Amino acid sequence: MNFRLEICSDSVESALIAQEAGADRIELCSSLIEGGVTPSYGTILSAREELRIPVHVLIRPRSGDFLYSEQEYEIMRREIVFCRQSGIDGVVFGILKTDGTVDYDRTARLADMSWPMSVTFHRAFDLCREPEKGLHDIISCGANRVLTSGQKNTAAEGIDLIHKLVKAASQKIIIMPGSGINDSNIKSIAEKTGASEFHLSARKEVQGMMQYRKNSISMGGNSSIQEYSRKMADPEKIATIRKILASS
Repeated sequence: MNFRLEICSDSVESALIAQEAGADRIELCSSLIEGGVTPSYGTILSAREELRIPVHVLIRPRSGDFLYSEQEYEIMRREIVFCRQSGIDGVVFGILKTDGTVDYDRTARLADMSWPMSVTFHRAFDLCREPEKGLHDIISCGANRVLTSGQKNTAAEGIDLIHKLVKAASQKIIIMPGSGINDSNIKSIAEKTGASEFHLSARKEVQGMMQYRKNSISMGGNSSIQEYSRKMADPEKIATIRKILASS
């Protein structure tokens, strides 16, 4: 099987590292500590200019749930237009209603205006009420793939549902497992789900270059967030996972 790796990156630098390590595609976002939100226009343009592989941009106006106001929906529309005009290959979004169902009308309109870009319905799917109906609705909206952990915290825990979704998709849409995927479980997830695309961040902590450090202050008001280090794509992790998939 021809497996494909999508690496989630929250900087152009990290995306370039992932590309050189063997990533097939980049999901570009910012603020991964919040689950990811839409990156800046400068980041999007720089990624498109510097990367050779496809770039899919996360369209998420804020952290939190996936019930959006009219103002937030308009922001998403504008960001999709910008991505399309900038030559981006795909966009990633997800919208739910108050009752936990997929917001069919809004999703369909966004998918339509995204063409010819690829459309991924992200892990908002994992919070929807009925996964089988949700999948049917997303297919009907014209999306190209669904990113899911099988409605569990990690894809390894959600293997059974992911396998059912792959079978139910019946070549109509790509089911892409994501969340907690690493070199210790990628082979099992691939074999047990039948999926061909996988989403992961494969990161490591990298120390900053600052020599003078004032560790008593936290810029975000959260001491658990390190000011003098950040997480970047780990080329060794990505290369290892590529080898594992190649031998599967």
